[in-house]
Amino acid sequence: MPTLHYHPGNASLIAHIVLEEIGAPFALEFVDRAQSVHKSKAYLAMNPNGLIPVFIDDAPRHGSAPLVLYETAAICMHLADLHPAAALLPALATPERAQAYKWIAWLSNTLQPLLTMYFYPERWADDDAGAAAIRAKAEAKIAPMLDQLDAELARHHQPWLLGERYSVADAYAFVLCRWTRGFARPARTLPHLRPWLDRMLARPAVQRAFATERLAAPWV
Repeated sequence: MPTLHYHPGNASLIAHIVLEEIGAPFALEFVDRAQSVHKSKAYLAMNPNGLIPVFIDDAPRHGSAPLVLYETAAICMHLADLHPAAALLPALATPERAQAYKWIAWLSNTLQPLLTMYFYPERWADDDAGAAAIRAKAEAKIAPMLDQLDAELARHHQPWLLGERYSVADAYAFVLCRWTRGFARPARTLPHLRPWLDRMLARPAVQRAFATERLAAPWV
């Protein structure tokens, strides 16, 4: 059975939501960060970066070896391609698909690294004062990126990030916006992001993922 190695509320939540949206059977494997399981020899054999998530499909198509995949964006786009009936990405070779690539790349390469810097400033600092300065700078740089998401929803006046149809990009943006819930100006305070977040929270797939991971309020 396809298996997602996860930790509650981490980036793995994005892939978890996508799996719930698809509705096909899958398993979850808890990665105990408190015990540094993601830095263990066994885990590093799956993902040498020591990051969460990892997705394993032990029964891939055409009888090939088990698929071991890391990088959240890659996992989510693979799942969308693997289950086209779920319609979680626009059709190939269309402008809409290109926009999906753009937003997923932006979320994973532009917004997410700054959020990582906010939550783990000690990785770039030599002392507590330096860590505090890095965290403050990261939060300041994230603010206009939240504005960018809000402006996109305002521009097209549609319910989802890509327009009329829900997609992988919504799951990705949702979890990153959720991570701002402790900010001085979190995503939920923006006029177009707030109703979009409410629409996300109303989706049964999101509710199932939250319940399984036992995530506590505030949700966003």
